[in-house]
Amino acid sequence: MALQVGIVGLPNVGKSTLFNAVSNSAKAQASNYRFCTIEPNVGLVDVPDERLTKLEELVQPQRVVPTTIEFVDIAGLVKGASKGEGLGNKFLANIREVDAIVHVIRCFEDENILREEGAINPVSDKEIIDTELQLKDLESVDKKIQRMEKMVKADPKAKPALEVLTKVKAHLEQGKNVRGMGLGGEELEAIADIFLLTQKPVLYVANVDESAIHTGNKYSEALIAAATAENSQVIVMNNSIEAQISEMESDEDKAIFLEEYGLTEPGLNRLIRSAYKLLDLITYFTAGVQEVRAWTIHKGWKAPQAASVIHTDFEKGFIKAETISYSDFVQYKSEAACRENGRLRIEGKEYVVADGDVLHFRFNV
Repeated sequence: MALQVGIVGLPNVGKSTLFNAVSNSAKAQASNYRFCTIEPNVGLVDVPDERLTKLEELVQPQRVVPTTIEFVDIAGLVKGASKGEGLGNKFLANIREVDAIVHVIRCFEDENILREEGAINPVSDKEIIDTELQLKDLESVDKKIQRMEKMVKADPKAKPALEVLTKVKAHLEQGKNVRGMGLGGEELEAIADIFLLTQKPVLYVANVDESAIHTGNKYSEALIAAATAENSQVIVMNNSIEAQISEMESDEDKAIFLEEYGLTEPGLNRLIRSAYKLLDLITYFTAGVQEVRAWTIHKGWKAPQAASVIHTDFEKGFIKAETISYSDFVQYKSEAACRENGRLRIEGKEYVVADGDVLHFRFNV
């Protein structure tokens, strides 16, 4: 599943520094001037999962393959982007293509790093980007309303969709994001084709200075309060420290560095896991002597759908799924022992895969 998380924010808040940290496969240039990032950089990032490490220890496979998620470093936004200011049109088009948003917000003072928006104000910074995305969404909604009004004259059945669009427009005009409307079913279908920017789930990163990585500061606290009001999460971290950790090749060096800062793990691990959860994703595993592997699926998927991420033939010819819960696998230490103790279940097409399931699919094409 090629799911993407876009890293966004105002210029010089630490977006590219964060991207450099999360991505080992691509490095974005991080410089102290506007529009350093013009074309979006894409990095494929492993999702940290202690369960995969435990399965490797028990199975002793020839190789281990973690599941991944794509992070996209998108050009810095400026006020007026919805009207084409700066690289606004390019920026907004890039956001439209991602599945979720990580919004980096500056929560530190440093006179050496340019800032055009005046005094440090994370809530105001958040609102600048919110407003630009809302204005762009209003533009998209207005265009579809015009089309739907013509359709309703010819086909009254289109009226419910028009009513949804009118409701969405009123919500946006109040300066609110579509993701907070709680739309579902036919309502979502009515706006699905216009790919609204404020409908995408968002996770905030409070980029603080070194002194605030454990306790936060007044800026991150203000951001947390604003994010909580819209049921969003904030990850507090120092992007420069994370970038340094990611450049270290030795696990021992990383451990020493983390210990110096009183950290038990990189903040990036929390960020990646939170982004994964934000997309409503879960992981199942396949485990054998050749390979232990993590697979990404959406929460609520049934066994045949889950099988399709391995190969489409697995879904077409699905027969059954031999299923062991992760906790049982760890307790009995092998598939054979789980089978002997009655902990291996045979599940059919209606089985909803649980996070952490260890699966073996039987199929016939």
